Amino acid sequence: MSSVGLCCLLFLSVTVCYWVPAGCYANGKVTKACGSMEPHHGSPGQTSQSPYRLITNTTVFSPGDHIQVILSGSSYFEGFFLQARDATSQSSVSTVGTFILTNPTKTQLLTCNNQQGSAVSQTSDAKQTEVVVVWNAPEDTPSAVQFFVTVVAHYRTFWVKQPGPIIHQHGVTPHPPQPTTTATEAPTTTPSILPGPFTAEGCGQWKTCLLDPPGCDPKDELHCFFLSMTTGGSDKTSVMFELSGPAEGYLSFALSWDTWMGNDDVYMCVKDGNRVSVNAAFVSGRTHPEDESQSGLSLVSWRLADGVIQCRFNRPVKLSSQEPGRYDLDQEYFLFLASGRALQGELLKHSRQPLISTTKKRITGPPEIIKGSRGPIILKMHGALMLLAWMLTGSAGTFIASFYKPDWPNQTLFGQKVWFQVHRALMMVTVTLTIVAFCLPFFYRRGWSKHAGVHPYLGCCILALALIQPIMAAFRPSPDSHRRYIFNWAHWGVGSVAEIMAVAAMFLGVRQSSLFNSSPWSTHILIGYVTWQASFRFLLLIHKHLYIKKSQGSNDQQPILSDQSQLGHWVGFIKLVILGAFILGTSGLVVAFLSIIAEI
Repeated sequence: MSSVGLCCLLFLSVTVCYWVPAGCYANGKVTKACGSMEPHHGSPGQTSQSPYRLITNTTVFSPGDHIQVILSGSSYFEGFFLQARDATSQSSVSTVGTFILTNPTKTQLLTCNNQQGSAVSQTSDAKQTEVVVVWNAPEDTPSAVQFFVTVVAHYRTFWVKQPGPIIHQHGVTPHPPQPTTTATEAPTTTPSILPGPFTAEGCGQWKTCLLDPPGCDPKDELHCFFLSMTTGGSDKTSVMFELSGPAEGYLSFALSWDTWMGNDDVYMCVKDGNRVSVNAAFVSGRTHPEDESQSGLSLVSWRLADGVIQCRFNRPVKLSSQEPGRYDLDQEYFLFLASGRALQGELLKHSRQPLISTTKKRITGPPEIIKGSRGPIILKMHGALMLLAWMLTGSAGTFIASFYKPDWPNQTLFGQKVWFQVHRALMMVTVTLTIVAFCLPFFYRRGWSKHAGVHPYLGCCILALALIQPIMAAFRPSPDSHRRYIFNWAHWGVGSVAEIMAVAAMFLGVRQSSLFNSSPWSTHILIGYVTWQASFRFLLLIHKHLYIKKSQGSNDQQPILSDQSQLGHWVGFIKLVILGAFILGTSGLVVAFLSIIAEI
């Protein structure tokens, strides 16, 4: 099988085995909002006149009739949620009848009140200006039915439960419409602006802090990520949180039972124009936050300055009305600290791996300074094993095979030439390390990473080439075969391509968000590694060329590099020194790189 075919096979196998679907409210599956019809987007609905209208093709109906319902507007909308309800009972949240779709590619049926097809929403956040559906009047329909719709123009711009037309059964005298009100949950407190930046003073003394980089102070350093927790109140019943860091759109932290994203209690400070909205939410998986609200948050304040978002709020240790996904603060959790961009108040995927505390912390526990890491241990192992494989064992194995075949002609190791046994051992270690390292990211991501760019594709190709090499070597022809040159060129070519791809993958790997290091030293070390490799290979290529030329000049019939005795003892000694220097220098670069990974 070719390397491309094997790479595709590996890609498909891993993708199928580990694929995990992800969802978010952009897909319109908003059955959680059947009763209130309110999007949990962390902000109240608009109170201004809606630019959208809801109409029907008739005002009277009979049971079994099909009524056309049209939602349209003077501007685009990205989402909607449509229901029909009993107009004679304004307090009722039960739906009436079912809908029929006219455009299933853009609209979908939802189940509310255990009645399939009783609501309609969008299938994606694609912009629309008109939606047409058909309402089917049931046999037990009430005398009057009213349509309601929630329309989302953008993530934080929406109109909740807008009343539409009321239709009546034939023979029923219409009653004046009763005013409808939509209860909007008011924030616990009105946010205020912080008078100045936070400070790390008191960390470990009267407040618990998580800092990145360690020891930084948000008062003096703009690039300091800071989270502090202070237990307050006369009976220690509330906790004050302070959050600060450089971010384009949002800053957030989460309380998690483990070091995996999912089933987390999240608190977000989101930049929305010239202000900051502070909300709590729940993350069920690697998706957008759900059920955003300000419930339970008090004494909210915020500050925007020099690209830094800062917010402060209080939260009770135990909420009076326990909401799903909101955790008590007298338990132990891992802490996540993340930042990223936001578009019109909607959170986008964070560009860097979140800072995760190395141990669990009881929020109301004794004050301390918590250590954190942005590099998951399993991904650090991936990077370390790949570096050992391709910077050390792989490069040493190919270096020996390229320049040390004529050395030690009269010595054997387990019945084979010394260079061959050393080369084979090093390359088998390289293949083994590559296989193990290749699997680790899939175990961590539980699937294929869609945001890693070209890096994982290079990894697939490198693994395929690494596996092809020993298979090719196992079926190589004998040294005196007339087809031996085909194997020699193929073995050299595949190995060279694998080495080049490995170097490219390492350069791309240092920019991955999961092991991102802002220090330029990682790139400088890789440049030094390439320069080191090229210098030694160029030096020995010149030596090899001169020796071949000398051998041909002294005896045209003499086999090239056939006998170590033709080399002077000083030449052999110099080559050994060069090999030792090459391995020691490469080892030093690998150790320096591993130390950078360990500090992430």
